[in-house]
Amino acid sequence: MVFTTPLKHNSIKIMLLGSGELGKEVAIEASRLGVEVVAVDNYPNAPAHFVANRSHVIDMKNKDALLELIYLEKPTYIVPEIEALSIEALERAEKEGFCVIPNAYAVKKTMNRKNIRKFAAEELGIKTSEYLFVNSYKALEQAAEKLGFPCVIKPVMSSSGHGQSVAKSEADLKNSWEIAKEARGDASELIVEGFVDFDYEITLLTVRTENESRFCEPIGHIQKDGDYVFSWQPMPMSAEVLQKARDIAKKVTDGLGGRGIFGVELFIKGDEVYFSEVSPRPHDTGMVTMISQSQSEFALHVRAILGLPLDFTFLGEAASAAYKAEDKSANPHFDVPNSAFSKNSFVRIFGKPNSHKGRRMAVILVQDKVESARKRAEEIVKSIRLVK
Repeated sequence: MVFTTPLKHNSIKIMLLGSGELGKEVAIEASRLGVEVVAVDNYPNAPAHFVANRSHVIDMKNKDALLELIYLEKPTYIVPEIEALSIEALERAEKEGFCVIPNAYAVKKTMNRKNIRKFAAEELGIKTSEYLFVNSYKALEQAAEKLGFPCVIKPVMSSSGHGQSVAKSEADLKNSWEIAKEARGDASELIVEGFVDFDYEITLLTVRTENESRFCEPIGHIQKDGDYVFSWQPMPMSAEVLQKARDIAKKVTDGLGGRGIFGVELFIKGDEVYFSEVSPRPHDTGMVTMISQSQSEFALHVRAILGLPLDFTFLGEAASAAYKAEDKSANPHFDVPNSAFSKNSFVRIFGKPNSHKGRRMAVILVQDKVESARKRAEEIVKSIRLVK
């Protein structure tokens, strides 16, 4: 491959649509290869803005505004890092010759839970939880009665678990309805899922180009309200179940096509594997790969985008933990004990310009045997304080 120099007329240029903590790591990995990075978000001073060659602040859900910026920058690759953007703009840009990662079809399928669930279950024949779609409270009551309690209720379009809840009884439905309707994104339709009493859940990072697919070691994780709290790698699994998980991940990602990394979320119950969701981009639970692999999920994403070899080495067991702000601040300061920085642990502060309760502001990474790493990561999270 011929590499270029940033800010030249013939530079290889990536436009990141979404510039949070995951986009920041993609920008860093791209810049290591001399790729020019343009970071876009809907608020100023997003994390990736600080490490990109240029940044823009626009409403990415506005088709005309997004297309105008694409025409201005003329990126080699358009790399969506969030779901809240105009799919119409991406489809138009792709038709006009721009390269969308992984492709506009995959972005459209995965940004809507209805699309991806019907695609996996009905088109590909992959096992999922039972599900129904509703657009009224009455229909929610009827769906919950049919699927039984507990059941999981989510907007068909939202990000990072926003709007998701578990209704354990009929008395919880009103609250679940309100939670879903208040979520960012389109909450005009909800998906109601029958509860899978799974033994554990994993993210299987699957990286692909047109010529090959590779799998990272399975990542176990704990989520709260649909949002990542802890993750660890590898998740112990039998060879048989792991192969089933890989087969499902490959079937889904091959069906979506394109290149880049996909975070395939799966439920495991005994020796059965259920498909849950897939993100066509680096996954928050995959931040653990920054310490567990020779090439993190972000480096692999960039390699796949550029068509480079996907070889990497698993360095050893590790865990990660998200630090979430405890309060609101327009100038966040964090008191992190020096003991958090050791030969096998460190903290990465995202640099978000403001905080609110529950906003993810940093990640803790620890390399050690999984149980010890998880315990140490949790200890470090508890030791961090937001200084007002």
